[in-house]
Amino acid sequence: MIEGLLIGLSAAFSLQNLLMVIAGCLIGTFIGMLPGLGPMSIIAIMIPVAITIGDPSAALILLAGVYYGAIFGGSTSSILLNAPGVAGTVATSFDGYPMARKGQAGKALTIAAIASFGGGTIGAILLMIFAPMLSTVALLFHSAEYFALMVVGLSAIAAFAGTGNVAKAILMTLLGLLMATVGEGALFNMPRFTMGLMDLQSGFSFITLAMAMFALPEAIFLVLNPARSVQGGDGGKIDNLRITREEGRKIAPVIGRQSLQGFFIGVLPGAGATIASFLGYAVERNIASKEEQEEFGKGSIKGLAAPESANNAACTGSFVPLLTLGIPGSGTTAILLGALIALNVTPGPRLMIDEPQIFWAVIISMYVGNLVLLVLNLPLIPYIAKVLSIPRNYLIPFILFFTLMGSYIGQNNATELLLLVGMGVCATILRFADYPLAPLLIGFILGRMLEDNFARSMQLYDGIGFILDRPMTLGLLVVAILLVVVPSYRARRARARQAGIADGD
Repeated sequence: MIEGLLIGLSAAFSLQNLLMVIAGCLIGTFIGMLPGLGPMSIIAIMIPVAITIGDPSAALILLAGVYYGAIFGGSTSSILLNAPGVAGTVATSFDGYPMARKGQAGKALTIAAIASFGGGTIGAILLMIFAPMLSTVALLFHSAEYFALMVVGLSAIAAFAGTGNVAKAILMTLLGLLMATVGEGALFNMPRFTMGLMDLQSGFSFITLAMAMFALPEAIFLVLNPARSVQGGDGGKIDNLRITREEGRKIAPVIGRQSLQGFFIGVLPGAGATIASFLGYAVERNIASKEEQEEFGKGSIKGLAAPESANNAACTGSFVPLLTLGIPGSGTTAILLGALIALNVTPGPRLMIDEPQIFWAVIISMYVGNLVLLVLNLPLIPYIAKVLSIPRNYLIPFILFFTLMGSYIGQNNATELLLLVGMGVCATILRFADYPLAPLLIGFILGRMLEDNFARSMQLYDGIGFILDRPMTLGLLVVAILLVVVPSYRARRARARQAGIADGD
């Protein structure tokens, strides 16, 4: 490993590769800030540019920089506009946007930048140390384990339910699961629930649904409540960018825990940054004190730091199966796999031995890229945060423009605009009725993967016997049950204690 590190250092710190890191981070960050234009789109566009570079390590460093730069920058639109265009930054908006509405947009962006840097840095160190070992662990996970992992992700909905809304959260999760079944199924290639519309044959678009659940209702609420855009703020003045020492002590263990958890989730092919961010948020809420739990969803710094650390660490972890096994863990890494093949590089167990300069240069460049992102983004935070100082009569069209543009570009289909408006109106009504929208999006994101892996396991084991036959699957399902039962039991005991106190009075 020491020899490989020296090779990687000499390759990563060459002038060409340093320029590739900086260029990739810049492109990825600014693309990630635009709702609807995620890393998959820009990496696909950048592949022809990367191939012309000639040097495979430089080309892969450029594409990797675009990848984690887009995830790093994707938090900006989630925090400022409540418009997460990338699935991995949806959980960031749960507490980031409430902080922005309180006049703490600068502080929210600072925490997101520091948490992202922490997650990416810890992920890069773990990748450097454990990549060969973790590649064998990733092979232990099959369809049955992935099905159980999706169930664990769904069991975290209690963390997004707020106080007393668990039944509503379960209902919204079921609605999200139902929406995930629209289109062609895993067992057969026949369209389902499309109502004869060809545009629905591939199902609902995540970007359209995310915009309809978060960004469009926010624009409608700004119209209905003019004071909402400056609520708790000071009329658009951006200050209070620094975090205090006390706040630093609070988020430091969160960043450490969720960087570790996010990295190991990212190692599993098919898991990725989305599940890592949702689970990170849920875990931190469940282990927080009662007073801190009430802050989640209202502007908690822990609720912001957790998903940002987890999703960046997961992005780094996703390179373990890509480089050591040749298995893409997500749509973005699948595109990166195609780029590797186009560059005549064969990922797999032999890559570290046959072409160590590529393997180690990419790993070292990830840490360098995180430093570049931090140095580039921290000075820009006061200027980025000024988005919120735009007058309301300009801000609403601004949000609507990026919402409609992001939805249309995602599918290049005008039907998406009709779906966006229809679902956006329904989401607004649900928000008025105090239904949490995050569980719906979780159910939708995890639903297709849940169905695919369950169907594959049923076919392989000829029934549901795989649950008992595979100890790891059974263990994960037990964890999922505990994640549902323990918070409910704690809430019931708290209500019983309050009732006893009231009776005693």
